Amino acid sequence: MSETIFVKHEEGGSIAEKVLRRIRFDIITNTLKPGDRLRLERLRETYGASVSTLREILNRLAAETFVVAEGNRGFGVAQISQSDLRDVCEMRLLLECHALRRSIAVGTIDWEARVVSCHHKLHSVESRLIGGDEALVMQWVQYDWDFHHATVMACDRPVLNATHSNIFGRYMRYHLNVLDFRGRPAADEHARLRDLVVGRDADAAVALLTSHVTAGMEHIISSGKIPA
Repeated sequence: MSETIFVKHEEGGSIAEKVLRRIRFDIITNTLKPGDRLRLERLRETYGASVSTLREILNRLAAETFVVAEGNRGFGVAQISQSDLRDVCEMRLLLECHALRRSIAVGTIDWEARVVSCHHKLHSVESRLIGGDEALVMQWVQYDWDFHHATVMACDRPVLNATHSNIFGRYMRYHLNVLDFRGRPAADEHARLRDLVVGRDADAAVALLTSHVTAGMEHIISSGKIPA
């Protein structure tokens, strides 16, 4: 998956890959909502792919758990729940903490610069959100991904990186279902994480990341918008 999860029309790849990215994007951003039936004829009209290609795509998305196969009823968008969110967060931490340690161990100065640059954009949006500009929440979710991805992008384990991207996409789906920013505590944690990562303090960075992701999860649950 591209680092820019929110890119709906990404260059490159086959028609099937492009349609796969578009449908995944629409699920993550709740254009296709939890529980929606995915009727092949309607999808064919919307995404311009053949029924056989769409069936292949939906099977791939089912393997990624964005979609569920409903036997003879076809496919539907996977439901969301508090228990699933907790499971996703546990897996995110397992993968991201490992990738963060590896990146801190092998990252170059160019990697450090990328972390700082991505945090600068994130901080800019967070400052405006704290100032009351709530219309920027979706952009904040994108920049939050960009920053967290930057901290682990030096990890030289392709399978780990791809799995982490998938899990982060599932986590973002919850963020975008709630569309609420945790406020200054989250912004302060991002700034400290930047400093710890660039300072190569792996133990402290992992500890902060763990508390940061856990607090974000609890904030999403406390919104009351995620079914038990």
